[in-house]
Amino acid sequence: MALQWEFPGGKLEAGESPEQALRRELNEELGIEAEIGPRVTRIRHNYRHGGAVDLQFFAVHSFAGEVDNKIFHQVKWVKLEELPSYDFLAADRGLIRDLAAGKLL
Repeated sequence: MALQWEFPGGKLEAGESPEQALRRELNEELGIEAEIGPRVTRIRHNYRHGGAVDLQFFAVHSFAGEVDNKIFHQVKWVKLEELPSYDFLAADRGLIRDLAAGKLL
């Protein structure tokens, strides 16, 4: 799934809440200290090759620090309605459609 777009985040570590994990991941991946807002949605996606992921998406309305791309090929800020023009991972595509249509935020 190389070179497809995705949102920052990652796996929960032992004893972490989803919000704590996202805060940690945003710091590790982008070098920012984020204020994690409410959960936007939760998605369980089964891939054709047999793998599955359980994803939770949270709003982040503010953060401290400058974005420093530490792991991604590229980072972009775009308007919500522009998101469907990017090749996102299959697990994110329903979310992308809903965000672009103004259904979630």
